[in-house]
Amino acid sequence: MRKWVFGVAALFAAPAMAQAPSPKPPVDRNILHAQVILEHLGFGPGILDGRAGQSLTAAVRGLQEARGLKVTGVIDPATLAVLHQYRALRPVRTLAVGATTMQGPFVDPIPKDLPEQGKLKTLGYRNPLEKLAEMFHTTPEVITALNPGVTTIQTGTMLRLPNALPGSRDYPADWKPEWRQTLNMLNVDPRQPRADHVVVDKSEGVLKIYGSGNRLVAQFSATMGSEHDPLPIGRWKINGVDTNPKFHYNPKLFWDAKKDDDPAMLPPGPNGPVGVVWIDLSKEHYGIHGTPEPQTIGRTESHGCIRLTNWDAARVALMVKPGTPALFQE
Repeated sequence: MRKWVFGVAALFAAPAMAQAPSPKPPVDRNILHAQVILEHLGFGPGILDGRAGQSLTAAVRGLQEARGLKVTGVIDPATLAVLHQYRALRPVRTLAVGATTMQGPFVDPIPKDLPEQGKLKTLGYRNPLEKLAEMFHTTPEVITALNPGVTTIQTGTMLRLPNALPGSRDYPADWKPEWRQTLNMLNVDPRQPRADHVVVDKSEGVLKIYGSGNRLVAQFSATMGSEHDPLPIGRWKINGVDTNPKFHYNPKLFWDAKKDDDPAMLPPGPNGPVGVVWIDLSKEHYGIHGTPEPQTIGRTESHGCIRLTNWDAARVALMVKPGTPALFQE
């Protein structure tokens, strides 16, 4: 029976003599409960980690705007009353690891050299723990914290996991099989609101989905632009959606590319530069896409594109269509 050593140290082994990172605060079940409810309501708090932070604050602000409450970013009594209506969505589910979770192909290590990456069939997960973390919208470190004493995982292992399970898996039969498989793996519900228009707000660090009547129906924390590649402020449109995309690395488009870099075509996979989906924009070379590093969303810079967690990018892909307006604002 296939087993895998269960521990964050195995994933992120620090070099000898490196200073140990500051310990993470414990997972707060009450905060995790709020995060789970917010995510199910369409206001993504980033990773489900049971910890306060800027992504949770942004998600609360989004819910408050959508429900006509005073926008504070704080879970005040009025906001708590809204969340309380959905208290049946428990923060943690205890589930058995399925056989498909233990299946690869796993790629460890992922080569740093892009031409070497181009030789791979997929830029898949490094191991089952990383895959589990993506499935349940969290990080390996959080799964480890929720399961003290568990040292290995295998098919049938019982684990406590953030409740990212969708209410439906009724994916339309005319969707590409590979895309249905990706959505199922990421626990993305096929029932998503339709976007009338998209707003990317630099000052708030979020991507907002508005439905008819200019009503906010969903919001997600995002990474957008940098000093070298600023967010392209203006009015654009969605050209289309490419699911499980390959990535064409063109060094001419990257200011930080090495002089001797050659173009490369990288295979699809969740650990590719744009994750599981590319939402193409009418601004040439720009798009909304996923990421192999969900814990960095809102905390790092991009090359001008709008980067979301893979699960949030997949949700947005289900909300938009070619021609959907997209406003990028300061």
